[in-house]
Amino acid sequence: MGENAAPDFYYVAMDFGGHGLSSHYSPGVPYYHQTFVSEIRRVVAGGIVGGMEVENLLTYKRRAIEHMLQVEASQESSSVLSLKQLLQRLLKSNSHLNEECGELLLQRGTTKVAAGLVLNRDQRLSWPENSVDLVSRELYAHSIRKLQAHVLFIKAVHGYFDVRRENYSDKESLSFMIHTLKSTLKERFQFVEIPGNHYVHMSEPQHVASIISSFLQHKHVLTAL
Repeated sequence: MGENAAPDFYYVAMDFGGHGLSSHYSPGVPYYHQTFVSEIRRVVAGGIVGGMEVENLLTYKRRAIEHMLQVEASQESSSVLSLKQLLQRLLKSNSHLNEECGELLLQRGTTKVAAGLVLNRDQRLSWPENSVDLVSRELYAHSIRKLQAHVLFIKAVHGYFDVRRENYSDKESLSFMIHTLKSTLKERFQFVEIPGNHYVHMSEPQHVASIISSFLQHKHVLTAL
């Protein structure tokens, strides 16, 4: 999608821990959605203080860091499969995904080894204890009131719930989220619903990129809160 985005901006593609090209969490450390938010904040802050902190760590605690890396390098062996096997398995479990998009996901989601490919994704992400991580509506509303940025929300008509093929009883949580954003941010919130499913950003990258580019190129003015 980045190839179709507005050229006058700097884009960062980020994999959360346990996903894509990012490292797995250490044994015993759970995956929570709120932790992923902290990862984003760390990356944003990295441009300001990250370099200095890393330099200090490398200078004064090199032995400790080397020892930690040796310990964390020990991982359980993953199943080795061919690209065809992985693609078939991925398409079978994701009916909304086409072959081209599946191959794109596997490019970033696998690592090549001598006998084939291994998945990068940490299998612990599918554990139930890592799936139940809900933020209360009160905390969500409080967080939105603190938000000063302009927000673009792009929703595919056949989105997450349709891909999961589950009858969620709490689909109204999405409606609550959108309503809270609209009522709190007002003109600072833009909601766009487009045809497609959870993978529309890969199947229709030009369309999604044009919406994002228009949003970024608009002259937003932040008002004091």
